Order: sequence, then C-alpha cells, then structure tokens
Amino acid sequence: MSNNWLIFRRLPVLGILWLLAACGGASTAVSSPTPSTMPTFTAAPTATATATAVPPPTPPSSRTPVPTATLPPTAVPTIAGLIGPDTFPANVNPLTGEVVGDPAVLARRPLAIKISNHPVLVRPQSGLNSADLVFEHYVEAGFTRFTAVFYSHDADPVGSVRSGRLIDLEIPNMYDAAFAYSGSSGPVRLMFKESEFFNRLISIDFGDAGFYRVEEPDRPLVHSLFTDTPTLRYLLAERGEEVPPHFQNGMTFRAEPISPGAPASSLEIQYQGTNAYWGYDRGNGRYLRWSDGKPHLDANTGEQLSFKNIIVVSAEHVETNIIEDTGGSHSIQIQIWGEGPVSIFRDGQRFDGIWQRHDPHDMLTFTDKEGGPLPLAPGNSFFQIVPSGFDDLFVTP
Repeated sequence: MSNNWLIFRRLPVLGILWLLAACGGASTAVSSPTPSTMPTFTAAPTATATATAVPPPTPPSSRTPVPTATLPPTAVPTIAGLIGPDTFPANVNPLTGEVVGDPAVLARRPLAIKISNHPVLVRPQSGLNSADLVFEHYVEAGFTRFTAVFYSHDADPVGSVRSGRLIDLEIPNMYDAAFAYSGSSGPVRLMFKESEFFNRLISIDFGDAGFYRVEEPDRPLVHSLFTDTPTLRYLLAERGEEVPPHFQNGMTFRAEPISPGAPASSLEIQYQGTNAYWGYDRGNGRYLRWSDGKPHLDANTGEQLSFKNIIVVSAEHVETNIIEDTGGSHSIQIQIWGEGPVSIFRDGQRFDGIWQRHDPHDMLTFTDKEGGPLPLAPGNSFFQIVPSGFDDLFVTP
C-alpha cells in the first residue's frame, strides 16, 4: 500500500490524471413546508466552461491507513446503557444496535445496492424501509441518489437499480459489503475493477446476473432494472463471498440520549434538485419522510419511509473531470474521509457533533464536540450527505 491515503485526500487539486473517455411536529400528520431558497451548489459546467479537474481517488487497495499514533484516543468512558463501539453482543446488529431474532443473519455479508431517486416517476422505490442504512447524496445536476445497505433484513424486490458513483468506492469498504449496481462511466468502472472489493461487485458492467427488468409504459428503460437480496446472496455464495463481515470499527447506540438535545420535530434538506422532509412521529418514535411535498413510500409495503436516526453529514464536494452522462455532467467526488460536522436527529431532538473516518475501512463514527460518544438510537439510520457550508437545512423545534 502507498503511504498517502489521507494525505492525498487533503491535498489541493493536483490536475487531470484521467484521459479515459467516459461512457455514457409531533404526530404522523406532518405537512411539508413550502421550499424556499435552494442551496448553493456548483452545477455541472456548460459546454464552454472548464471543469475543475481533480484526480480520481486512489483505488482502495493501494491506500494506507493513518498511523495509529496520529489518531485521537479511542477509549470510551463507561456509560450505562451504551452499546458499542468496540464490542457488541452476539445477537445485536452492529449497524443498528438492535437485537436480531436470529443471530445467523449477522453471519452474512452486508449488501450495498444503488437505487434511483430521480426523476419523480421512479418513486415509490422498492426495499428502502428494509435497509439498515441508507445514504442519500448528490449526483449530477443537483439531483440525488441512494446507496442502501442491507444486512439484518432481506428485500424482494429492490430498485430501481442505477449506476454507481465515486462515493461507492467508499461505502462497501466502510461496511465490508458487496455492492450491486447497474453500470458506471468508464473511469469509475476502471476504479471499481481495480478496487479491493472487486470480487464482491455485482453489476451488468461486468456481465453479472442477478438483475431483471420491470417495464412500465411511463417509465424509461433505464429505470426498469431491479434485483433482490436473496438472489444477490446466492451469487455471493457461489464466489465464496457470502461470509461474516469484518467491521474495523463501530458506532455507538443508546436507548436514551446521554444528555438532552435541542427539540427537532421536523427537518428539511433542500437539495438543489429535490426536497427531503422528515417529520417526527411521537407515536412510534421515528422520523417519516416526504419527498418534494409528497409522502415517500416503499413500494414493497406501501408504508411511508420510517427511520430512527436521520444523520446529516457535511463533507467536501469536488467536481471532477469525469463525464457521467451524454449531457456532459461531471462526477462529484464526495470526500467522506477525515472529519467534519454532523447533526444527528433522534427522539425528536437534534445533536450536533463531529463525524470521523480516518481509515478506508472505517465506517463513519460520531462524537460530541468534546470528543465524547454521540450515540444513535437503536434502529435504522438515514444519512443525508450535504456539501460543506450547506445552509439549507431547516429545523422546526
């Protein structure tokens, strides 16, 4: 491995390295507020503009973790009821902090699956409520896409399945997961091929099975690809990859917050091309989601998306020279490494702190501003990834 994984990621732009051509509140009844000013975000350049060129990230297999001596102390004080970060009972899911009915499900490989969120006609998607973790992030033109991580629950079907992005070089490493997606641009495809988790990739990019089409008259073919977790697990087993994951580090969970947070009955994230709104339901202690003013449902059950933790992660977004589509949109490198601000919403409260990730195989972990643990509520979590300096998060007490 090289000695510059974190150093590389903190350096300024170095220039174009790629010459490859890309291929082409308080109750369930919460109303979404009227969106106001859209967030400031660097859009893809026009045909006459010059894109900011940054080198694509070094393949994960060639990265070296930060030396242990440079990391902050990892010792966690003894706090009653705290679960994690270093050890979990055999029947507790390290990604949710929840007791599972059958511990055998924790001996399986986590599955990360890329799921569309644009245009609106792709909603309702299938399987999101069954995921332990969901990441929403910018793609091109201000719209967003999901990477959902399935571990303790299965889902059939899952989709629609879309193409991978640079952030998906990070998420499979974070959770020792497999990754299923439709395709990718030329440079990103090469990075996937050279990644250390290549044998856990399942994609039509590489001629893999495991996908099928569900065609509808009003849905373009590109949004018709689906899969399911049992099929993906079968394919992994054929490769000898359906094995227990190795989690290099862990998050913390606690049924009650360590100290009270600020009231937060709802939160709204105004992405440039879409609006995400979460309203806290005191009846079940969960946040329910609206997208662009409408309840966001899971097509498998007809139920509204419902998560225990909403985690707003602020990270640097850098436009690269990689072309992602025929319209000339440039890929965005979302730098979820190092550390940065985080706001965690749980139990109708907001907790501000710091997220950290100092090694390619680390998952995102959270501390308060004094370095103490900032635990999640046991349950599923939805990550809202936003650019650094993002000021279009609106919270209602």
